[in-house]
Amino acid sequence: MVTDTQKFSWFQASNRVKKLLVLAAENYSNTSAADKYINQALSESKNQSEYLEILVSAYRYFYYKNNYSMALQAANQLMDKIKEAEQLTDNWEQQKSILLNRQESANLRLYINAYAASGLILAKLGELEQAQTICTRIQEIDSHNEFTGAKILLGILTQPQDDDDE
Repeated sequence: MVTDTQKFSWFQASNRVKKLLVLAAENYSNTSAADKYINQALSESKNQSEYLEILVSAYRYFYYKNNYSMALQAANQLMDKIKEAEQLTDNWEQQKSILLNRQESANLRLYINAYAASGLILAKLGELEQAQTICTRIQEIDSHNEFTGAKILLGILTQPQDDDDE
């Protein structure tokens, strides 16, 4: 089967990796085959920017397949790669300052999106405190209200329980 990768010209990846991602999509209902193609695309990524794009695809894919531990792993790998490339510290206060001042940077926007996604994934995994911390942090840097998913999730996580729910 010949896969037309030209329709994905905007996606910064080699034709081989694009083919693997298309195969993963075409085999979506066959989880083991789709997983194999996603993991192969990750292992065959040749450069940093390509690998980052594949990690985004991977965490989204695993999230929608309800494989939250793999989704979290891919999101964390993406954040780690960007932290390394952008020389971000693990200290939130220092990181916050950088993220506030450089939000328009493509890599940092990708980082913020992955961080927000990790909050949602952690909530799905039952790690509600960690999810709430992440959502709160995203709100601290979201001056333009662009990362609304974190705001919505924070509202859900901090909503007081009704007496009827007990």
